[in-house]
Amino acid sequence: MPRKRVWLLHLGLEPYGPALELQHALVDWRQREIIGDVLLLLEHPPVITLGRRGDEAHILASPELLQREGIEVRRVERGGDVTYHGPGQLVGYPILHLPSYDLGASDYMHLLEEVIARTLADYGLVTHRREGIIGVWVGNNKIAALGVRIKRGVTFHGFALNVAPNMSHWSLIIPCGITDGGVTSMALELPEAPPISEVRARLARHFAELFNVDLVPSTLAALRDIALSYEQAGPSS
Repeated sequence: MPRKRVWLLHLGLEPYGPALELQHALVDWRQREIIGDVLLLLEHPPVITLGRRGDEAHILASPELLQREGIEVRRVERGGDVTYHGPGQLVGYPILHLPSYDLGASDYMHLLEEVIARTLADYGLVTHRREGIIGVWVGNNKIAALGVRIKRGVTFHGFALNVAPNMSHWSLIIPCGITDGGVTSMALELPEAPPISEVRARLARHFAELFNVDLVPSTLAALRDIALSYEQAGPSS
């Protein structure tokens, strides 16, 4: 059986709002089979997001402090509690038609965790999972968070791997509502932080291997052109 093709988009530093709108558009296009599967890799400016189970009490900073720090707050439809995104953190949003992979939600999450674990193993970092808590850990500290949504079989939201972000911003929240563990990054765990571009390339390779797909570099403009052509021609053409 030929390997599936997944479009790979590097978005660079992308504000959270436009990135979320893009995910919604891609999910719609994928559900209507206008496009194939997509993997978005990017970074965000500072933002705190609250998932469906998010408790605002887990945001410890006042609105005034968040404003001074330039940190946006958003409630979103992914699973999980509260987390932080910022520059130096590698974020991945897979837009996948999950039934095509014969994966359930828990198997999908486990596979994403394994992608991150293998990426970190490339740098000699030993990771583990905690029973009943989604994510990837180094010792007692969480190095990657995951939170997804599946809508009519198509995934969005995804994972965030701490490469070299501003770690002081985690003191402003109780990450994922977990009080018996800390947060860490590759920069803290290694003698020197690797370039995020290098980590991104390694992670993409492990994603392709574990999901058994070929990642095909593309651009947002190319996908929009496909969708526009489809809309102009009509689905029956």
